[in-house]
Amino acid sequence: MTVYVDTMRARFGRMTMCHMIADSNAGLIAMADRIGVQRKWIQNAGTYREHFDIALSKRKLAIEAGAVEVSMVELGRILRARRMSGCKQIAGRPGSEVERDQLRGDDHVNVKGPQPVSRNGPAVRTGR
Repeated sequence: MTVYVDTMRARFGRMTMCHMIADSNAGLIAMADRIGVQRKWIQNAGTYREHFDIALSKRKLAIEAGAVEVSMVELGRILRARRMSGCKQIAGRPGSEVERDQLRGDDHVNVKGPQPVSRNGPAVRTGR
């Protein structure tokens, strides 16, 4: 089980925050407990986007406890791979064989998602 903390720096009141995610819900909760983050602060629980927003002081504790530092781009890749796989958690750390296979096809991914179609069918241009 791997826990990740990203490089984001977002102000929240007097605190500066970043994200903490993990390969599993159990791992995420265990790390939150270990570094003193209350479970009630979990964001997007039960989804592929499940994470905690943590203060930089907690980030330091997480790294000391074994969390892996990743960039915001790497964190985005992990979340995209989870979304594309249809499961909220993916085993392995960034760069694992599972994630590399899922990320390798980035140029084949429809990033925009399904395109809307009007109730009257696809839009047709007139010669006006």
